Amino acid sequence: MALTSPRRSALSDQVITELRNQITSGEWPVGTRIPTEPELVEQLGVARNTVREAVRALAHNGLLDIRQGSGTYVVATSELAGVMHRRFADADARHIAEVRSTLEASAARLAAERRTERDMRQLETLLARREEAWGGGDAELFVAADATLHLAVVSASHNDVLTALYADLSDLMRDGLRADVGRELRPAFHLDHARLVAAIRAGDAETAGTEAASHAFSCLRKTVREGGLRARRVRG
Repeated sequence: MALTSPRRSALSDQVITELRNQITSGEWPVGTRIPTEPELVEQLGVARNTVREAVRALAHNGLLDIRQGSGTYVVATSELAGVMHRRFADADARHIAEVRSTLEASAARLAAERRTERDMRQLETLLARREEAWGGGDAELFVAADATLHLAVVSASHNDVLTALYADLSDLMRDGLRADVGRELRPAFHLDHARLVAAIRAGDAETAGTEAASHAFSCLRKTVREGGLRARRVRG
């Protein structure tokens, strides 16, 4: 990842572009901590101030979150996704679930009608990866696998506008899923996605839409119920 030595005035922009590419390519997924400042200085071959300026610029644009004493973390995959993340970070969880349900149901119906064999191979691979992640017990790995599967369903709709819109909101939705799942995977929170993938393969748009629409609200209901139980225990 070493850089060439362009004019000084363009160097900061080049570093910003390189760091952004690491994020958008998936090299640095959402939720991960990026290399430290000294590590970036060594990797890029530029001055510390140039790295610091680039990181601050991406933090300002909403892609990175600088956490004192902890490091700098990826929080969004694009500037628009960063805007969405900031704008709706405190939104009512029910409203996010409603948006997610609407988008995913529409996408699943279209996917059932338009999916290719290549789409199906990807969906079935990602479904197996999701189940493997659940069995492994790593909550963060499961969140990533689940979010990737949902994005693949939307992508199988072959509607570029819907896919781009969902992708820009997916970081926010991933935060919601992370909150639903918590730090440990509990059997009561497992949702079967095999029926959704099977309906898409069968070309059953009605079932695919119904399955997709239910997932967001199932997570929400389980989270609310779990929260209610915890509250009663505290009061008791």
